[in-house]
Amino acid sequence: MMRKTAFHSLVVLLLAIFIGGAVASCGKTVSRRQSKEQIDLSGRWNDVDSQQVSKKMIDDVMTWPWIEDWMKKSGKKPVVVTYGVKNRSHEHINTQTFMKDLERAFLRSGKVRVVADTEQRDSVREERAGQQMGLTGNPAAIGKELGADYVLTGTINSIIDKEGGEKVVFYQIDLELIAVETSEKAWIGNEKIKKLVTQSRNKF
Repeated sequence: MMRKTAFHSLVVLLLAIFIGGAVASCGKTVSRRQSKEQIDLSGRWNDVDSQQVSKKMIDDVMTWPWIEDWMKKSGKKPVVVTYGVKNRSHEHINTQTFMKDLERAFLRSGKVRVVADTEQRDSVREERAGQQMGLTGNPAAIGKELGADYVLTGTINSIIDKEGGEKVVFYQIDLELIAVETSEKAWIGNEKIKKLVTQSRNKF
């Protein structure tokens, strides 16, 4: 009987050690890194790509003559609204990250005014309507909404080439600044990103 009890206790102890080891091996470790540090795990679009696009587009759009041309013509700062970027690539890409960087650069320059996009304007108009009905705050003046002089929009395309355990992923990002009144393109920005992804086994 004592042998049985000892054997049973040993089995329970070994089982507990095994389960504990299995749980420990499944543990997750998280470490904080600098946002500008380049970390590429999957080969898919990531924060490094977004930051690269932001920097290139901001440097480019702020050096073209469209701002000075508009101010000479109208005597006022140009007003820009950002529309969505059409994602024609093979994967989901959050384009808001670099488009918000562009909006911030416009405002920070002090040379460009930025107005809310369509979705944001709907929310603002709803709030304004509520104020006019006396539901919230002090009534905002009607007819003061600022119209855009330029629309910022664009596309993202991608190409994949794969053979064996290697894959090349190519992204092309095109942004365009279009005059609302004339539909003239005042600026075209372009950035290309190419990645080589290698795996020991053919899992693509």
